[in-house]
Amino acid sequence: MKVLDSINNPQDLKKLKKENLIDLAKEIREEIINTVSKNGGHLASSLGVVDLSIAIHYVFDSPHDKIIWDVGHQSYAHKILTGRKSKFKTIRTHSGLSGFPKRSESEYDAFSVGHSSTSISAALGFAAARDLKNEDYKIVAVIGDGSMTCGLAFEGLQNAGHLKKNMLVILNDNEMFISQKVGAVAGYLAKLLTAGMARKFEEKVMKTVSRFHGFGSPVGKFIKRVKVMLFPGMFFEEMGFTYIGPVQGHNINNLIVILENLKDVKTPVLLHVITKKGKGYAPAEEDPVKFHSVGKFDIKSGRIAKGEAITYTKVFSDTLIELAQSDDKIVAVTAAMPEGTGLDKFSEKFPDRYFDVGIAEGHAVTFAAAMAAGGMHPVCAIYSTFMQRAIDNIIHDVALQNLPVVFAVDRAGLVGEDGGTHHGAFDLSYLNYIPNLVVMSPSDENELRNMLKTALNSNTPCVIRYPKGTGIGAALYKLPCCILQIGKATVLRQGRDICFLAVGNHVETCLKASDLLLERNVNASVVNMRFLKPLDINTLKEMLLKTRKFITVEENALTGGFGETVKAFLCSSGAVVECIGLPDKFIEHGSLRFLREKYGFTPESIVEKALQML
Repeated sequence: MKVLDSINNPQDLKKLKKENLIDLAKEIREEIINTVSKNGGHLASSLGVVDLSIAIHYVFDSPHDKIIWDVGHQSYAHKILTGRKSKFKTIRTHSGLSGFPKRSESEYDAFSVGHSSTSISAALGFAAARDLKNEDYKIVAVIGDGSMTCGLAFEGLQNAGHLKKNMLVILNDNEMFISQKVGAVAGYLAKLLTAGMARKFEEKVMKTVSRFHGFGSPVGKFIKRVKVMLFPGMFFEEMGFTYIGPVQGHNINNLIVILENLKDVKTPVLLHVITKKGKGYAPAEEDPVKFHSVGKFDIKSGRIAKGEAITYTKVFSDTLIELAQSDDKIVAVTAAMPEGTGLDKFSEKFPDRYFDVGIAEGHAVTFAAAMAAGGMHPVCAIYSTFMQRAIDNIIHDVALQNLPVVFAVDRAGLVGEDGGTHHGAFDLSYLNYIPNLVVMSPSDENELRNMLKTALNSNTPCVIRYPKGTGIGAALYKLPCCILQIGKATVLRQGRDICFLAVGNHVETCLKASDLLLERNVNASVVNMRFLKPLDINTLKEMLLKTRKFITVEENALTGGFGETVKAFLCSSGAVVECIGLPDKFIEHGSLRFLREKYGFTPESIVEKALQML
């Protein structure tokens, strides 16, 4: 019988003998590998934190105690240990488990997360609420070293240090940053510190030397400096935290001892734990970046299943490199997503013109704005869902100054299995109202190439938003990219009965719907609007001469989106307009195919809508 078979909740875990915990960790890793190989997901980071997850739940009393996982890439073992073992095979599938902690899914998920670096702020919020209500529970925030590159994490740290709330922050460090002291000595010192002996000794010495005027202060400073040499976490100490570590993150029993010692410390504590990303699966250990967020793969070989069609991300990457070869002012900026945005290839070609600023989207935008003011041509590539964190920077630092920054907004629209925290459902809405921006969306791979060329040759801030995954399979032009007329739509088909106004990847969907309608003797016009801002009013007026019935199609929230803008203009002219887009709710996770069918982004759904109008 497997050890995991006896675990249905953290209370079952506490009944195990400590020698069984190593076997449990191995079985949990097997469960994660088997499931992710079929469903895709965040593999390497989840494997790296299995031992730490076991130790946390062994020591703390969840859900009474609050455990907050930053981002959620690390939460798979947590889900398995907290009553969701039988459902784990459904993770990231529609109606199955979310790939991230989600309050509505389980009482063990204290706080819903998906974007980075929120855990410390959330932990401090729980601590403040607990103390105001005179309640008694522990709070643990687990944050990865990558998430510590975000300013929000440091905002939380400084506030927590100031308020001196009882909370534990565990820094899960799998990139060996500030981790020179890993080993037996560091582990021994960590035990001394958590037991309170070293801390009490330091307090006594400092109290003693402070009595001696003249040399007391210099001696105190010397003691502090000795501590810096012994412990690499003085930065956190200065922020108001007691720093412990670094400690080895795969020794479960050692972690349990340290966590037990820390459990009753009443001040903010930061425990620095060193883990190996991909632990327990050789391909993920060898290439943790490749297996960070992975699709289906073969467990034995580690080979990842790939589609044949080229992705929009690759088209963007290849085109940017092509254009940069003849323009040395082109620079590329990303916020810790070089592989996801395709800029890793740019960095190999032009290392001096590539900037990864870490998980700091606001900084990335302002940094790019200043480079534009300095005479460069910055291209800032950020996922739609993460660009939400930099709206003020776009308004204040780019648009207000009318600086020619190009925003490559990847993963616009539905993204599938990552769900509500990651769907790019709002970019058209929040960008549509910002003055000076040019907002465009390509209908295929070639149009993306031309839009990038257009944006880099304009003297105004430009946004190019494109979806996750593959294009329509258009053969890429062998000719160089061309410059488009900004604000000009293209009429692809002329029809007398109804007109489809489409943006982005659903231009092709509308062309297919037009074919289906023709079989019913219905003639539909199809317009590739291309530019959402400025809107091509002249083309809309031309289409009004042919029909008074319109359908807009966008993979964005209907509220404040493209359809609303078009409807405001057309309805004032007596037209009837129906808008197809995302409803006013957070869209669940599921495959792209399923979600697009559910929310009406198929040729058949568009045909049905058109026939109802007619």
